[in-house]
Amino acid sequence: MSNLSIGSTQTAGAALATQSLAPLAHSYLRFSLGHQPALLSTRQVQEAIATPAASITPMPNMPPAMLGLINRRSRVLWVVDLALLLGLPTAYPNSQQYNLVLLQVGAVTLGLRVSQIDGILSLPHQHLQPAPTHVSPGLLPFLRGCVLQEGEVLLGLDGEALLRAPALQAL
Repeated sequence: MSNLSIGSTQTAGAALATQSLAPLAHSYLRFSLGHQPALLSTRQVQEAIATPAASITPMPNMPPAMLGLINRRSRVLWVVDLALLLGLPTAYPNSQQYNLVLLQVGAVTLGLRVSQIDGILSLPHQHLQPAPTHVSPGLLPFLRGCVLQEGEVLLGLDGEALLRAPALQAL
């Protein structure tokens, strides 16, 4: 009788081990672009920081979305206003401090100014759905999909597509 329970326990343990190895969920950094919540895969986020606005050096003759340059850990990085880059309305409550998401794709790192950083969200892969019809056509090239959560539409952004934005091609 004890062999049967040991065998059952081993089989159940192997099944649980197999399940725990399977990627059940992906983690995303959740942030806001004005009133629009958005997500970016944590695989593409180097870090999220708050920095004084004065630490960003504006550069002349740049598109409005290009805020300037910042020195971060002995590296000079471009900083863009993500809402402006995506053509969304912007409203920042405190212009003395910027919330930045440092996007890293391959060897390229870019600072993205966002309204607010909300934390990490873990979602099953199947929660990412095609964009609803009311999403602006200008956003579609930058989306991996959308997530409906508690009555909100969260934009699932694609970091690689953001780096291909026309405003960034001059860099």
